[in-house]
Amino acid sequence: MDLSRQLKTAISTGKLLFGQRQALDACASGEAKLVILAANCPQEYIDNLHGNHPSVIKHRAILVNRELGIACGKPFAVSTITVIEGGDSEILSLDSNIE
Repeated sequence: MDLSRQLKTAISTGKLLFGQRQALDACASGEAKLVILAANCPQEYIDNLHGNHPSVIKHRAILVNRELGIACGKPFAVSTITVIEGGDSEILSLDSNIE
């Protein structure tokens, strides 16, 4: 799957949140269906997220935060993307790769 293409589709047709705080809030409220993490996202944050919300699917991308921001069309680094609605994309078919 081309993650960059699916992200662009999801941004235009679905509902995504950007940032670590938004991810924690969406997981706590039960809205989050998938959390995509940058390759250089701090391990402490990932462990905390996984420990507190084990049922949410978490996928670590091969892109670092700057590349993930560019893939989303944002002028800033993005370390965490939370998918609330996938829209017309196939982004929700990503499997968890966080143990």
